[in-house]
Parts: sequence; structure tokens; C-alpha cells
Amino acid sequence: MGSFLQRIFGRPTATTVALPDLAALEVDMHSHLLPGLDDGAETLEQSVELVRAMQELGYRKLVMTPHVMGDFYKNKPADIQAALVRLRQAVAAAGILDIELACAAEYYLDEWFVQKMEEGQELLSFGGDNRYVLLETSYINEPFNFQETIFQLKSAGYQPVLAHPERYTYLYDNFAALERMRANDILLQVNLNSLAGYYSRGAKRVAEKLIDSGLVDLLGSDAHNLKHTNTIREKVLSAEYLRKVLALPLLNSSL
Repeated sequence: MGSFLQRIFGRPTATTVALPDLAALEVDMHSHLLPGLDDGAETLEQSVELVRAMQELGYRKLVMTPHVMGDFYKNKPADIQAALVRLRQAVAAAGILDIELACAAEYYLDEWFVQKMEEGQELLSFGGDNRYVLLETSYINEPFNFQETIFQLKSAGYQPVLAHPERYTYLYDNFAALERMRANDILLQVNLNSLAGYYSRGAKRVAEKLIDSGLVDLLGSDAHNLKHTNTIREKVLSAEYLRKVLALPLLNSSL
């Protein structure tokens, strides 16, 4: 265990302790770095800054996942993929090397998503043949069609991944529901900044309970801006629960 933690958090010297990074995690699979698509990076310049910040945190690969929501962010696969091409070119022009950029999407479970499934529309997934699809719901209301949608996804050959389950207030007092989701082969992805209480004390509490219960499959930055990456660097890297979650059999490095 000691050598594993040293690999993650750096080897101490006689006078200083090296700052930890996320090199052992390797891959971030949830962010909003593609420019001009949602509430994340607004410009290509901001996107490049964020890619640089993520590389400095230790990542070797970024799977960027803009929102897809029927009434706000009507992003289509071709639009997302075109933004990825532009960012790859800008990152190369900025001299940022040795980082792989890929894309998927964060799908909001609304009536438009159900329509996509019924029509057999293309979904942007990640993880190669595993076909992981990142999903989010309302923060305050449980989706009425959750189980049916999960069944449709699995029937179509996708693996559902629930984004930041610790942030849904309707689950704050219903941890058993999260346990049932995981037992039903829904992967759970926790946000790094939840470990620092960035979103709320409730989100931090649920994230810690998920970690203590061994129910976390993936960690994501959910980075929208430099405030998010700064919080990871300044608060999350020294958080006790980062050590605990990195000791779990996370899937990030396999993506």
C-alpha cells in the first residue's frame, strides 16, 4: 500500500513532500472543455488554457463531455466532433504535447433523450467497446422514466454511467437507491471537487459514503473553467478521501 500511495502522491524528500497529482488516474472522462457548446469553455483560448491546466494535474487523456439537453444544449454528434478537431489543432499549435483529446457527451435524461433512444439515434460514448454513456438527471427531481431508459440503453448495447450521483438532492436521504443502481450495473462517477465540499456539504457527505462503500467506478473533474481546476489543485489533492478513492479499482486508467 505504501508504494502505491507514493506512486500516486509523490515520494517525499528529506526536506519537502512533493505535491500530489492525478497521474495514477491518467484519464479524465467528464469535462466541459470543448469551446462554445455549453456552460463550459466559451472560447478556443479558454479551452487551451484548461487543457494545459488538466495536463499539469497529471492527466494524459481527456474525454470531454458537453451537455446534450433538448431545451438548452442541442448539441449533435457532428458539432461535438467538429469542436474536438478545432481544439486538437489549437492545442498542437500551442505546443502542448503528450495529451490525448477525445469526446463523448453528458446526456440529460429528458423527453428528447428518450426520443433519441426510440429512433435509434447515434449516442457519443467512450471507453471503446465498453460503450459507456454518461447520463445526468435533474438535481432535485427523480426522473419518472429512469428504469425504462436504463433498460433501453442496455438493450442497445450501451453501459450507463451516472454522472455525479452525489449531487442529486433527491438521493441525499436515499442511499439505498444508489446501492440498487450499482447492483443493477449502473456505473457511478463521482466529481473530484465533491471531495472538497465545492458543491455542498450534502454532496460531500454522499461522495464520502459512496467511497467508503466501494461504490465508485469512475472519477471525473467535471471541469467547466479554471476555478474548477484550481479547486482540484488547491483543495482536492490534499483531501483525505482522494487517497481513499484512488485505492478503489477505478476504471479511468483503462479508458
